[in-house]
Order: sequence, then C-alpha cells, then structure tokens
Amino acid sequence: MDELNTGVPIAIHLDTYITQEGEQSHFTFDEDGQLFQMGDSVYLRYQETDEHTKEPVPVTMKIDNEGDVLLTRSGENKLRLRFSNGKRIQARYRTPYGILPVDTVTPFLEVRMRDQPISGTVNVNYQLFAGESLLGDYKIRLQFTA
Repeated sequence: MDELNTGVPIAIHLDTYITQEGEQSHFTFDEDGQLFQMGDSVYLRYQETDEHTKEPVPVTMKIDNEGDVLLTRSGENKLRLRFSNGKRIQARYRTPYGILPVDTVTPFLEVRMRDQPISGTVNVNYQLFAGESLLGDYKIRLQFTA
C-alpha cells in the first residue's frame, strides 16, 4: 500500500439519515475523494456541498487502527466528532455564534476495508447530545472504491 502515502483517488457514495424531533431526513452524496494512509491510520477526504450556502465543505474521515472514526467537517461550522463503538465521547461544534459542547454516543460502528481493489465501507449509528438533551439520531453509510 505504498501508493496510499501520496493518496489514491476514490469514488465515495454517502448516505446520511437524520432523525430530529420525530422528523426524518435523508441526504445522499456521490463525490470524488482521496484515500491516504499515514502511520496506522487511513484517511478519507472529500467535499460535501452545504445544502444552504451551496459552498463546498471539506470533510476528513480518519479511521485509526482500533477501528475508531474521527469525522472532521471544515467550513463555516467546524465539527470534530469521534465515534467509538459503545462509548460516549465529548466533542466541540464551532459555529459563528460560539462553541457548543456536544457528546456522541455510538451504539454501532463498523469499518470494512479491502486492498484489492481498494474499497470499503464505514457504517456509523450515533446519537448527538447537548448535555442531557438528545439533538438527534444519525446514521452514516459511506462506501468507497478506487
């Protein structure tokens, strides 16, 4: 996997399911991205389009050797969420109005990757909390292929 140090172009298909206050939303993205390997971690980088501003939002998904996932979204609102199976983890959501402390609870996390051809899936079910208040239930279904 030496070529992974310089990055491999990948095609990403992403489905996000959101349930907030009884309302359900579903977003689908098909984007080009890159896969890198640095040390024991694999990085997926791609851009989403902000549904309000239509601006590109850089996204990085880091998968560490423990199978934990760190999701970083840069843009007007900066978000860094860590997902670890069965754990509650604190995070910060940086908005133009200030920093909101949030927690993720991840009841389901599954990462599968293959070398030949380079491909994989990242499946995350998580809940987002502000203090004890549940902000929403989320499901990420990401597939990638080189």
